[in-house]
Amino acid sequence: MFIPCEDAKKLIKEQNAQLVDVRTPEEFAESGIPGAKNLPLQDIDRTANTSLDKSLPIVVYCRSGQRSQMALQILVSQGFSDVHNLGSYMAWGQCPDV
Repeated sequence: MFIPCEDAKKLIKEQNAQLVDVRTPEEFAESGIPGAKNLPLQDIDRTANTSLDKSLPIVVYCRSGQRSQMALQILVSQGFSDVHNLGSYMAWGQCPDV
C-alpha cells in the first residue's frame, strides 16, 4: 500500500517526516528528491538505527516501489512504527506541494 504523494508531503511539512531514498547511490545522484537521505536497501538493515530517528515518521521511496516496500518491512522489523511507502520517486513531482 502506497501513501498518496500529497499525504507524504504533508507528513514531511507538518510532522518533520524523514524522506528516505533506498535506491543505489548512483541512482540517487542522478535523480534524488531534494532533502532526501540516501540509505540503499542493501545497507538499510545496518544503517537505519544510526541514521534515522524512531520518534519521527519515515517516508521511503525507490524507482518502482518494490525496494521501498522491502525497506518498509525491514524498518518495521527494527522497531520503526510510523513508516510509509511513497513508491516511485516520480510520484513526488506529480502532485502539488502542500
